[in-house]
Amino acid sequence: MTATPTMQALAQLVPQGARVLDLGCGDGSFMEFLQRERGCTGYGVEIDDANVLACVQRGVNVLQLNLDEGLAIFDDNSFDMVLQINTLQHLRNAETMLRETARVGRMSVVSFPNFAHWPNRFSVLRGRMPVTRHLPYQWYDTPNIRVGTFKDFEVLAHKNRLNVVDAFGLQEGKIIRTLPNLRASTSVFCLERG
Repeated sequence: MTATPTMQALAQLVPQGARVLDLGCGDGSFMEFLQRERGCTGYGVEIDDANVLACVQRGVNVLQLNLDEGLAIFDDNSFDMVLQINTLQHLRNAETMLRETARVGRMSVVSFPNFAHWPNRFSVLRGRMPVTRHLPYQWYDTPNIRVGTFKDFEVLAHKNRLNVVDAFGLQEGKIIRTLPNLRASTSVFCLERG
């Protein structure tokens, strides 16, 4: 498997040899990459049957859990790093899950589609919800039950006493540090408890 530029940019936030919990890990490709390239260990968490099977086939330890039910099975500080890569926007209890992420991990990386990216703003100005590569669904069939922006997440992190260790946008795999709320389709935050 060839790592995408986005995968490589996110992996740089994960310490070498870290014990990782990847929430909403999908088919396990990112966790497999972290194991192979960064010497990480840990678990993926996924609800979809086909994705759980794909994780097993990749050699990724996976637990089939519904994240809306929380992370009570994990003790405080069980992991060096907890990942929520394009997961938070799918959850009913996003703020609770953010606090749980901080509880079970010493650090976390959260990424999500940035609704304030300029093409999305332009779509809304034209009176339509955006449909893009990063928001590929119509408003009526999207699995994203929340939309957020880079700036919105900064406020949420501070409200929950999380220190932003690093924050940037991603656009086509390139890191965007100047005006990420406007110029990036994906928001990325590396956090630790305050």
